[in-house]
This record gives sequence, structure tokens and C-alpha cells, in this order.
Amino acid sequence: MAKKIRKETKEKTPRLGRKAMMAGILSHFAGLPFESFNYKQIAHAMGALDKAAKNMVNDIIEDLALTGDLIALRRGKYQINPEKLAEITRVMPFVTGKVDMKQTGKAYVITKELEEDVFIDSNNTGRAMHGDTVKVSLFPKRKNHKIEGQIIEIITRAKTRFVGTIEKNPKFAFLIPDNPNAPTDIFIPLSDLKNAKHGDKVVVKMTEWPEHSKNPFGEVEEVLGRPGENEVEMKAILADHDFPLSFSKKVEQEAQKVKNEVLANEIKKRRDYRDVLTFTIDPVDAKDYDDAISYKKLENGNHEVGVHIADVSHYVQPGGAIDEEAYSRGTSIYLVDRVIPMLPEALSNFVCSLRPDEEKLCFAAIFEMDDDAKILNEWFGKTVIRSNRRFAYEDVQKIIEEKTGEMAAEIAVLYQLSSKLRNDRFKKGSINFKSEEVKFYLDEKGKPTGVYVKVQKEANWLIEDFMLLANRKVAERIGRKRGTTEPKTFVYRIHDQPSPEKLSQFMQFIGKFGYKLRVTSAIGLAKSFNELFTEVSGRGEENLIETLAIRTMMKARYSTHNVGHYGLAFPFYTHFTSPIRRYPDLMVHRLLERYLEKKPSVDEADYEEMCEHSSDMEKKAEEAERASVKYKQAEYMADKIGQEFDGLISGVSKYGIFVVIKENKCEGMIRLGSLSDDFYYLDEENYRVIGHQSGNEYKLGDPIRIRVKNSDIFKKQLDFEPASVAKKEAFGRSQKWEKRGGSKKKF
Repeated sequence: MAKKIRKETKEKTPRLGRKAMMAGILSHFAGLPFESFNYKQIAHAMGALDKAAKNMVNDIIEDLALTGDLIALRRGKYQINPEKLAEITRVMPFVTGKVDMKQTGKAYVITKELEEDVFIDSNNTGRAMHGDTVKVSLFPKRKNHKIEGQIIEIITRAKTRFVGTIEKNPKFAFLIPDNPNAPTDIFIPLSDLKNAKHGDKVVVKMTEWPEHSKNPFGEVEEVLGRPGENEVEMKAILADHDFPLSFSKKVEQEAQKVKNEVLANEIKKRRDYRDVLTFTIDPVDAKDYDDAISYKKLENGNHEVGVHIADVSHYVQPGGAIDEEAYSRGTSIYLVDRVIPMLPEALSNFVCSLRPDEEKLCFAAIFEMDDDAKILNEWFGKTVIRSNRRFAYEDVQKIIEEKTGEMAAEIAVLYQLSSKLRNDRFKKGSINFKSEEVKFYLDEKGKPTGVYVKVQKEANWLIEDFMLLANRKVAERIGRKRGTTEPKTFVYRIHDQPSPEKLSQFMQFIGKFGYKLRVTSAIGLAKSFNELFTEVSGRGEENLIETLAIRTMMKARYSTHNVGHYGLAFPFYTHFTSPIRRYPDLMVHRLLERYLEKKPSVDEADYEEMCEHSSDMEKKAEEAERASVKYKQAEYMADKIGQEFDGLISGVSKYGIFVVIKENKCEGMIRLGSLSDDFYYLDEENYRVIGHQSGNEYKLGDPIRIRVKNSDIFKKQLDFEPASVAKKEAFGRSQKWEKRGGSKKKF
């Protein structure tokens, strides 16, 4: 038995040659040049677990000490010689990147310098935290192993404010972070609690992380309240994603100074559309109306359609307190029960909002088009409007369906024109992805009482297609090369083609179902995607293939380097239509005005940095919005423990099976460790988990009947189990009870 144990241990030890082991040891010492280690610590870091490997490590360290590469200290500890460190650092490979911290304490560093991420063992993460930008010392590459390294420097902290729950002891306290990716708790002296009580949810600012401390130190910045209260949890989500909970006094004061009036001398500088039929279409609960449509039939029989966008750039000047705050936020955030605006409400809901029967300043794209929606003329510039009517989407949808009501004739024409724009877009390769937006019915305390899916209909498409037209034409106006003149620096909304690797994997997978994609050209591929969606419609594999198709696509982002928008099939595209809620749109307005006035190009590097920041803030906003949905889903399902629902498998991982309930779109996980009928493993290539003995499989897109096992509103998690397994276990417990003489009715 002892021999067997030694054999298994040897198999776990990396089979590194002496030369590679020496390089790894030197790399470890060089990565932490001011720390000392004994041979046991180094052996553990090198993965040398058996006696022979440990002896090799000890021999190498002694040899390195004899050659002077290491300096022997007392008690069998060693440190790298500064002269050797200087020599190594000239040739040692380093990379920089962002930390993706896992709940296990291990991490990956995502870097642009390598084709794959760098694995960091929990012993080598140092004081790094999730999202930090770090410098990594790479270990010598081992054959058939992933790239590994050690974090040796934190370049910038991703965040210093953390949200969690206070755990108070007689002499000190800790913050237990809400974010599962936080690698450690934060130590808080009692003097820095700011009256926070045990169990309170708070925002803590990390103040320092002493070199020899296992935990960072922090101080309470704000007490949010008791966990589980709606207001507390929504504020916690915002703070956890680094969004401020309110505007500063300076910003609010500046906003109050902005007058909600249109001066006569300003009207003279603009095209006057106050007497042209104009209206807005927005969600029924919206307050920030940043886009309006104007329409008039021209004498030549053509149509003039105006897309008028709130002229935020007229009121928000670069460098002011409002502008700096708007740039910092990057976007408005749409949580389940509220909107956190990018601009103070005095601007977003009043001064800039295109409210009906009020004169408003706009930046517009005006199009003359024929009956086939062909663009004959276009104009971009400043306008003044007076909206005739504020519609909700439901109002316009009813007018389109019933062909009667206020402005019915004009809306009918606009819908026909927008439909032709839409059809032309799909002919040219725009991909027709389906999207569902989950909404909740909330009571007066914010508790969810029901769930529904917001469905896109003709009224939504009407607005969407004219907004897409304006965004596309503005980008073309600045980005298209004319003669020998190079285009000026501009902000584009880009969406690159799928990576060849992801596309190849997707094609191989759908090939197992008998489907194919044409990859002869970008347009041909996009059309082939649309044909695929039509072909799989109504079939069992529909959900699976549509989900994987979306995951195959790249993520849209902002950039000064235009590569077009693949998903929309637009060679030029930007965001021009929502400056109240998106900072990049405000940047676009300023640049468009500058270039229409024939002013020189701006600095590309400065604007690329602003684009990257805007993309990052957009991602954070999306994460915050998803977190609020997850919280409400867990809250909604809290009283449904034990109930069964029909669901669809929405994802698989080595930890579990993700399932979306069909009737309410709530998503939870079936943990693989909870499946007692077999040992299940992940077949990543085929998007499924398989039972080792039974061969039973759970595959992405498959229907499944689940039972709600648990709802944890604080972790925003739902736990499910297959209804069939739940019944088998209940039956097994019942049989055992009967054998013991119990009554079956008790189960």
C-alpha cells in the first residue's frame, strides 16, 4: 500500500529536468527579490512533491549558493543575489495584463502580448485582486502545459471600494465582500467602522495592504443598511460596480444653473422645425426623450424624415463638472427598478429631454428619400423643434395594427419607409439575432410579483431603423475617404468579424446536425447565418444553435480605428442618437460639429483612450444591470422552493448545468456535485455534461424539467435539480422510511 502511495505521488510531480528546474527556481527568486525562502518552500512552489524531487531542489539551491547566484541567510533561507537579479531581468520574459480572479484563489492574467492567458496559482497571486493590471514573471514553459507565471507587481488597482457585510468581533472587524471573486476579507479597525453594526451592508475603501499581512486594511465609507432590503441591495450593486450613488454637490449646482429656455439668438443659428410634424416614441415609463422624428411630404412627392437628437453638447461643455462626471460614468445604468442617469435629472429629464409642446435644441440628420427609402439628399446640423406628441411604443403599435388614430397616415408612411430600410439591411448581410428582455412587475416596496418578456414589435422597429440610418450616415459623413484627403479622427461603434477559431468550432458543431455555413465572404457568411436561423426555427436544436451563434460573435465596442460593424453589415457606424445616456454619443456630437465647421482633426490617441474607457464603463453597466436582474430573479423564486418548472439548458461548465425556466426566464444552476445518480464530467467540445457510468447527458439547448432547490438572494443565485432525480431521491427516502416502519404519507 505504501508503494502505491509513493507511485501516485510521483505521478503528480512535474517531470522537469535539472536545467528547467534551475531556471524555474531562479525565476521564482527573481519574481520576489526581497523575500527569502527555504528549500521546502521552493519545492512546494515548483510542484516538487516526492522526496527525490525535493532533494533535487535542495541540491540546486545549494549549487546556486556556491556559484553566488543565491545568498545564504540564517535558518536555511536564501535570497537572490542583486547582481544575478540584474542579469536575469534583462532576459526574463515579462508580460502585463488584467487579473481574472477565480473563487478558488487561482487566477488568469489576460494579456494582449500572448495568444493565451497566463495561469497564476493561488500561491503566486501576491496581493493582486480581480481586475487589477499587473506585471507577471513567466515560468519556463513545460511541454503540454499551459503558460504559468507569478504576479510580481501591481501596476494599477481595478478598484479600491468594496461592498459586503460587516463581521464584528470585540477588538476588530472584517468586511466579507459580496463579490465571490474577491480573494480575501478586508480587516477594519473598530475606529474606522463609522457606527456600522454587525451584519450591516457597507461600502469599504481599501486603505493599504501591509507587506506581511494576509488581509488588506480598510475603512467604512458608507453604511448602506440591512441586507435584503431593496434599496440597500440596489445601492450595493451600483457601489460594487464602481458607480457613484449620487451626484456631487458641485455637479448638482452646475446643473441648476442651466436655464431651461431657448433664446431667440440661438434659434437664428439653426434650422427651424417647430412647425414641422414631430414626435417621440419611448417606453411608457421613460422620462429622458433624447430622439424625435419629424416628417413632411415634399412638393416633388418625396419624403423628408428628420432624426432630431437632444443637443446635449450645447449645454454640457468640455472640462466642466457635469462633463467630467458624465465621462467618469460613461453611461446611464438601467437597473430593474430604476435608472441611474449619466447626467443630473435637471438636464436628463428636463432641459435636454425632448418633451412635448416645449421648444428644444437638437442636432439632426435630415434625409430626403423616395418611396423605396432610397436616400436622395442628406443634411447634418443644428435644429430647433417643438414636439407635437409624446408616444409610448404601445400607442404607436396600436396605430400601426389598427391603421387609425392620431398621426395614423404619417406613421403608416414612416413605417413603410423603415420596413424598406430594414429589408435592405438584411439583404446586405445584417444578422437577424433574436433578443429577449426580461422585465418584472414590482410592488410598492420593489418586490417582484411577476415576470414578463418585453417583445420587440413594429413600433420598435420603426424607431430602430431610423436611428440606425442616422448613426450610419453620420459615421459615413466623417469616415468615408474623399479623394486624397484622409478621414479625420472619429468615434466609431465597431463590431469585428468572428474569430476564425470560434467560427471553425461553431461550423464543426452544427455540421453534426447537418447544417452548413458559407464562408466565402463576410456578406455571404452573414446571410448564411440568417438562413441557418430560419432553417432551425421550431426544431429541437433551435435554442442550442442560436445561443452558440451569439457566443461566436465578437463584442461590439468603441474605437477610433474603424473596422465596420459586422453584425449590422455597415462599413461605417457610430452612436449619435443617445447623448443623454451615452458619453460616446456626446463625443460624436462634438466631433461632428467641429468637422462641419472645417476645423482640424483631434488627437487620435486621446480619443482612443476615451473610447476604451467608454467601452469599459458600458461593460460595467451591463454587469450591474444583470446583477439587479439576478437579484430580482432570486427574490421572485424565494417562495417557490420545491416547485417544478419546464426549462432549457442555457449553459454547461465543469461546475454545473445552467437552466432558464421557460415561463419566467429565471436562470439557475444544477450543480454537478449535487447529482447523486452518477459522476458527471464536462464534454466541452460538444457543450454537454455526461454521466460516467450511465452515459446520461445534459446538453446546451435541451429541454429539462427542474425542481427549485434553493434561492439565495444575497448571492443572487438559484439552485435547481432535475425533477426526475428529485423524485428518485424522494422515492428512495420513502422506501427507507417504510422499511423502518414509518408512514409513507410523511414524505
